[in-house]
Amino acid sequence: MSNSRVNLNTVIMLLILFALVVVIVGGIALVSLIRGMMQPFEEVEQTLQEQFDELTNPTPTIIADPVTIYHEVRSLSRLETASYTIEKIITAESGQGPFAFLFGDRLILVAHGQVIAGVDLAKMEEGDIVVEGDTVFVALPSAEILVATLNNQKSYIYDRDTGPVGMNPALETEARQAAEEAILEVALEDGILEMAQQNAETYVRGLIMALGFRRVVFVEEAPTPAPTAEPSATP
Repeated sequence: MSNSRVNLNTVIMLLILFALVVVIVGGIALVSLIRGMMQPFEEVEQTLQEQFDELTNPTPTIIADPVTIYHEVRSLSRLETASYTIEKIITAESGQGPFAFLFGDRLILVAHGQVIAGVDLAKMEEGDIVVEGDTVFVALPSAEILVATLNNQKSYIYDRDTGPVGMNPALETEARQAAEEAILEVALEDGILEMAQQNAETYVRGLIMALGFRRVVFVEEAPTPAPTAEPSATP
């Protein structure tokens, strides 16, 4: 009799344990099912929220017309894009000959100068910039020498040999003028204008692309913009 009760209790406990397992597994499955059913609604809600945010806070699209770009570029005026600092030794002399010891005048000038080249954007016209889609065609003025001068604080007379009556008051002035010309010639031979043009194009390209354009093409003459078609009248 006692053994029958033990077996009955065991069966009851097993049934209860099985029922608990079924309830737990069923609960987990139900939760997964509910989550699976709710996921599409959550995705739809997220999409609607993104669309609502786009409507209430739209991303601005900036389209710059050629006139705007023209004013932006032209406002830079004289764009200095290349600078050379040059030292040059200049020898100047006068009254040389058999009586140089008496009438001669000779000096050595150590000249320090600066040559600056760039582009004068004030020379641009509206037609020098043409926009076609996301491409901007630009006709920049040619690079030119903007400054070519001596640094008077650093330039000095290294040596001067003058006869008793050979002092030439204009000799130093002529030497300085010759030094300016020589410094300019050195800069030109070294390609300062080409460097200035390239640097100007790089600077202007960055400025225009910052306005949202993808491509900037530099040309000698900007193309004629295509005419805008007028809307036809509705019959």
